[in-house]
Amino acid sequence: MTIFSKIIAGDIPSYKIAENDKFFAFLDISPLREGHVLVVPKNETDNLFDLPEDYLKEILVFARPIAKAIERSFNCNRCGISVMGLEVPHAHVHLIPINSANDLNFTRPKFKTSPEELKKVQEKIVANL
Repeated sequence: MTIFSKIIAGDIPSYKIAENDKFFAFLDISPLREGHVLVVPKNETDNLFDLPEDYLKEILVFARPIAKAIERSFNCNRCGISVMGLEVPHAHVHLIPINSANDLNFTRPKFKTSPEELKKVQEKIVANL
């Protein structure tokens, strides 16, 4: 099981943003920017483009209201999306509030955040869903 599968199963605690029968969204605990959310399929597949076609079609539809909630929650020009897939062998997309392309630069150091800060971010995004 990947760490994401363990989060989905509830074996590892997370700051859940949204969930349905196919997808799970939660805060990245080492975000590039405040409000960084991961959207993962419940189907454990390493490469995003190896997911079944219905998952590929539906992941952005699932992510859209979360992205809009991120935009309402943080001072940003838009919610950026990135597919890296190198950190964890479980397909996922990053939703990140951005003001410039550099905000999606994964070579930058990630933020260290406290559980209290993460809880506030979670509450803010969920309230704007």
